[in-house]
Amino acid sequence: MRVPELTDTERTTWLSALSNWSLSREGKAIVRTVTFADFSEAFAFMTRVALLAESRDHHPEWFNVYNRVDITLTTHDAGGLSQRDVELAEAIDALLN
Repeated sequence: MRVPELTDTERTTWLSALSNWSLSREGKAIVRTVTFADFSEAFAFMTRVALLAESRDHHPEWFNVYNRVDITLTTHDAGGLSQRDVELAEAIDALLN
């Protein structure tokens, strides 16, 4: 079953609620960069996100260098942003708060 892509209005509404995330890929993805004290903290965070993502069967694209983690969320089945990205972004934000 294809996951529906967010409409322009939905994307704008959700992005305003996800203040730490920015649009990327011409509105087809959202991105966030998180900086930690060191590599161990960054890796621990990635492990927690990996468990969240696996339980939701929705996986981020990410890049890690030492204490920085760049996260990109998009739904390939939808061809862009979906509610699944919003929900995972909210869960990631909750881990950081």
